[in-house]
Amino acid sequence: MSTERFVTRHIGPRDSEIDEMLKVVGVKTLDELINQTVPKGIRMDKPLNLPAPLSEQEYLAKIKGIASKNKVYRSFIGMGYYGTHTPSVILRNIFENPGWYTSYTPYQAEISQGRLEALLNFQTVVMDLTGMEIANASLLDESTAAAEAMLMMHSLRSRQAVKEERNTIFIDSDIFPQNLDVIGTRANPVGIEIVTGCYSEYQFTGKEFGVIVQYPSAKGNIRDYSAFAAKAKENGAFVTVIADLLSLALITPPGEWGSDIVVGSTQRFGVPMGFGGPHAAFLATKDEYKRNLPGRIIGVSVDRYGNKALRMALQTREQHIKRERATSNICTAQALLATMAGMYAVYHGPEGIKRIATHAHSAAVTIAEQLTKLGYKQNVKNTFDTIDIELPTGVKADMIRRKALDREINLNYKKNGNIGISTDELTSVTDINNIIEIFAEVAGKPAVKIDSIKEINTIPANLKRKSAYLSEKVFNMFQSETEMMRYIKRLEKKDIALNYSMISLGSCTMKLNAATEMLPLSWMEFGNMHPFVPAEQAQGYMSLICELEQHLAEITGFEAVSLQPNSGAAGEYAGLMVIRQYHISRGQGHRNVVLIPSSAHGTNPASAAMAGMEVVVVACEDNGNISLEDLKAKAEKHRDNLSSFMVTYPSTH
Repeated sequence: MSTERFVTRHIGPRDSEIDEMLKVVGVKTLDELINQTVPKGIRMDKPLNLPAPLSEQEYLAKIKGIASKNKVYRSFIGMGYYGTHTPSVILRNIFENPGWYTSYTPYQAEISQGRLEALLNFQTVVMDLTGMEIANASLLDESTAAAEAMLMMHSLRSRQAVKEERNTIFIDSDIFPQNLDVIGTRANPVGIEIVTGCYSEYQFTGKEFGVIVQYPSAKGNIRDYSAFAAKAKENGAFVTVIADLLSLALITPPGEWGSDIVVGSTQRFGVPMGFGGPHAAFLATKDEYKRNLPGRIIGVSVDRYGNKALRMALQTREQHIKRERATSNICTAQALLATMAGMYAVYHGPEGIKRIATHAHSAAVTIAEQLTKLGYKQNVKNTFDTIDIELPTGVKADMIRRKALDREINLNYKKNGNIGISTDELTSVTDINNIIEIFAEVAGKPAVKIDSIKEINTIPANLKRKSAYLSEKVFNMFQSETEMMRYIKRLEKKDIALNYSMISLGSCTMKLNAATEMLPLSWMEFGNMHPFVPAEQAQGYMSLICELEQHLAEITGFEAVSLQPNSGAAGEYAGLMVIRQYHISRGQGHRNVVLIPSSAHGTNPASAAMAGMEVVVVACEDNGNISLEDLKAKAEKHRDNLSSFMVTYPSTH
């Protein structure tokens, strides 16, 4: 039997405080308050069928049991997710610190200077490493960032290109599959045609508005895309590069060979894999395209006394102002993870980042050399951290898989029978020897153990980075833990978060998570899980996801729930896409009008526009309520093309 209710500790208030508040509003009981504020017709007529509430101790015991079902093996799968170490000074002072994780979106700059500086650091890291002129802070993940880049290139078309109906995008086939899938989903409703193939063989048709390449490629190759980028420009197409940010410490940044946009994930900068997220993504571009840039931009300004100050810049691009004409529906943008990634660069500095990148590269080259000696073929000519192993006659991938699982190692087993191996910051001598022994045993040959990972750089001279990065003072003065801790605390003290006071703003993002709920996020059983591991290794995650889906279905009254969207705005988009597909499946694809109240959150019309729908605004009355008269009139007017009605419940007003 629990001795204390979790909800009482987490939310409060005490009985005496409840009585005082009831007295102020003029009612005697909570039931009376509900009766006066919530119409009987919309109340649930039965209690929710949910498990009994748990105490803090009971919850921690349960979540620990769930975590224990996850089998955390060493992952060499790669494909956009890699092992990384979160420095303890960042883990303790940012990730586990309510001064950072309970603050509100920095719309009010005067109480957000600390976070704004941290996010400016993030932008600087991205700009320096990509070689671009401006970056945002930030986006939801690499795949949606790539899709945002596609839409941005489409919006940048000249009037002549629009007139010529340039609606084709070329995507090199050596791209992470999750990136291609998300780009494909986003392209369809807005009439963009995708063509895939080998970049070096592609013949432009005059219908392309943009191209996308992965750098290094999904297979692991560092390619010289400069000639292809020049060819794209000659044919009137923009160039987007999906880049591995850590690799750019060693290889030529895309900004130096012709890219217009660079996107990617900052997961490798101290943010655990977490079974696929959350991680902060980025989008960097040229200064001339800044008004088409999605997401927030932190800019340097001055306060009324003339002192240097930071603020969110160019907000007129964003959904909360421009609504259906916004550059994107992005709102929540993984700011906490962006802060961590920026601080990772601050803590390690340019030398540390280069050292980490060199370690990952050296480990991959070492494994490739040893496996080649055992008779395996390495198919990646110029690698950063990923190799593609072709198996000799008589050796099957399943033989390798069984041996690897015995040693609790996950590799990337490909459909063509080859095996991918990606190294990272955490790859150790023991890891490398284990991999060598696995391949040696299957080949029936003796393994040669290595005693250290020697620093190697096999990147060709024409692909090596020559320009400096992270030269700003902030990246070169906080390499000791004490100095780093003091810097983080100085920034924290400039902000107001829930650890200091109440924040009297209501928003979809203002959900207070208790310390007990946040604690498991730091556990390695959850943090060190690659999203592409075999399902039997992720039973803890699978049970957690299944249970949450069931609970949310019960609460919302629906039959099923998807947890795929990475934010509320992404959820809106997913829902609208389901509605769109439903109409198409019934032969009514012409139904593309969505009715949205004028009081709706800006993401609503922005999401609808991204789903290829026509937004029709429904008026609101002076008191903020939706005008039922106008709703009926608009529904009747558009009855033949009506797709849906989108409403916030309870209302935003």
